[in-house]
Amino acid sequence: MQVIIYTDGASRGNPGPGGYGIVMTYGKYRKEIAEGFRKTTNNRMELLAAIVALEALKKDGTDVVITTDSKYVCDAVMKRWVFGWEKKGYKDKKNPDLWRRFLRVYRKHRVQIRWVKGHAGHPLNERCDQLATAAADGLDLKVDEGYEQGN
Repeated sequence: MQVIIYTDGASRGNPGPGGYGIVMTYGKYRKEIAEGFRKTTNNRMELLAAIVALEALKKDGTDVVITTDSKYVCDAVMKRWVFGWEKKGYKDKKNPDLWRRFLRVYRKHRVQIRWVKGHAGHPLNERCDQLATAAADGLDLKVDEGYEQGN
């Protein structure tokens, strides 16, 4: 059985307060995760959502389908750009800290990434958006050290 993951990221300004939302399903089980940051970007939140979801998996080698409305994440992986960026040391690429973290956890599982149009009425994508925006609007926002330290 596959783990089905839906992810979304949001920011209030770019940069600005941001958050991510995740809905994970496995059979009859469902888990939601969200977290907000005081200053970040939308692309960082989209990528961080995929990372946190994969890190939440309990067993290596899990079959996973990530559904995202982020062309940034989907295209980088499905068109294999990120692997070229990795070979070149992420020279002139944004978010190398998160791409390194993503590839470490991505390689532990069998991952498919699918794109879905955002704000198009897909229930679990809409739920992720609600989680992400609520996290971005929260009071206890964390520091996105990778962004704020310029990594």
